[in-house]
Amino acid sequence: MRRLPNALSRALSAHKPTRLVVEPLVRAALLEDLAHGGDLTTDAIVPSELRTKARIVARADGVIAGLDAALLAFEILAPGAVAVSASIDDGDAVQRDGLVAQLEGPAAVLLTGERTVLNLLCRLSGIATATHALVNAVAGTHARVVDTRKTTPGLRVLEKYAVRCGGGGNHRFGLDDAVLIKDNHLALAGSIHEAVARVRSHAGHMVKIEVEVDTLEQLKEALREPIDAVLLDNMQPAMLQQAVRIVDGSVITEASGGVRPETIAAIAATGVDLISVGWLTHSAPALDLGLDIAT
Repeated sequence: MRRLPNALSRALSAHKPTRLVVEPLVRAALLEDLAHGGDLTTDAIVPSELRTKARIVARADGVIAGLDAALLAFEILAPGAVAVSASIDDGDAVQRDGLVAQLEGPAAVLLTGERTVLNLLCRLSGIATATHALVNAVAGTHARVVDTRKTTPGLRVLEKYAVRCGGGGNHRFGLDDAVLIKDNHLALAGSIHEAVARVRSHAGHMVKIEVEVDTLEQLKEALREPIDAVLLDNMQPAMLQQAVRIVDGSVITEASGGVRPETIAAIAATGVDLISVGWLTHSAPALDLGLDIAT
């Protein structure tokens, strides 16, 4: 089993979402199942005093993410009642039939929380798995894979954490932590110069400014302004390569649009600094994991 390099393991631990942030999200997920009463099936079949063991097992190869967040569902349902022995950490690879965690506690709690736990763990591990594949595809190049704001409403902090577990990086978390001047902003401002001037007069000195461009002419216009990054939107590799030459290291270059597993290597080879991929958080397939009661 692959283990995280020590430096990366420490980095993930330092940037793992805290319980203060995660617990409301897990409670909301549990409420979807339990808001109108108890678990009708489990309450009827399983005696409240019955204890059992269970295993979370991978049914496909992948990368694990969000294990602590997912297992928090059991703790919310019955504080201290479920003992967990995790076999791997977030960011670790798991093979088909590999053990992720062993559980022991009230059978009713394990069954009632099962779907919430798996929904979160499968979703986040799927994002980490897809990210890891793209990171491997650009290995040896200058480019870094990053996410976007195209996240599931309410789950952004966890989905962006999952991207980090897969070896990727995060773009801005929200509209309030960085400026990205897009085509619709330019249409309303009238020009890149005017848009940047308005931002510079409005935003604080610590705020980074990025401008989206889709032609080399726009890129040259943007580079005449006091900006920090350019988003090269839907450019083919040949144009991206020209854009990187024009920028010549003066600002950060980000390629976006049309990024797929079969195209990302060619995009990375152009020399861009970042490749942002929206589908990592809005369309990555869930990793197939199961919770099996020991019999």
